[in-house]
Amino acid sequence: MTAQQETKKGKLIVFSAPSGSGKTTIVRHLLGQESLNLEFSISATSRAKRGNEVDGKDYYFLSTDDFKQHIKNDDFLEWEEVYRDNFYGTLKSEVERIWSKGKNVIFDIDVSGGLRIKRKFPDETLAIFVKPPSVDELKIRLKKRKTETEDKINMRVAKASAELATAPLFDTIVVNDTLEHALEEAHQKISDFINS
Repeated sequence: MTAQQETKKGKLIVFSAPSGSGKTTIVRHLLGQESLNLEFSISATSRAKRGNEVDGKDYYFLSTDDFKQHIKNDDFLEWEEVYRDNFYGTLKSEVERIWSKGKNVIFDIDVSGGLRIKRKFPDETLAIFVKPPSVDELKIRLKKRKTETEDKINMRVAKASAELATAPLFDTIVVNDTLEHALEEAHQKISDFINS
């Protein structure tokens, strides 16, 4: 995948944030906005499925060994070991699949992965950081999900502080204090970027 091939394709819209900031809700809303011509980049992960998640729709669920083999084969645009033996990444084939449809790619990925994509494709990428109103609010949102243990929640909250420090490295920040405002702001920023 060369930069020249990529220029002919759509734009890359990256959403990153601490877990619980609301980025997934924002991304789902934006996918429904036809004028933006977006398609979701499904990440690969070695973590177990949660709730009603579907392989090939929510994530490509890979075993840890399979994930490591894809790393060796250089199949990823970006990847990271987020927690021990808990990998996330973007397969190059996924981005190529979306580009082949003439669509813009939207990512819902962790901070490090988002910044890696921005570094690889600086002109084609709009990197948006979704910020929660506060770390306390973040913890409340994570507890409301009822999908993780108290230890996992505390681990995510601790990680969130480090992630919040990276916000200035992104092209723009959307503060998700009220969802309606965050949705409007994100839509406007993407619209301006893809039409520029």
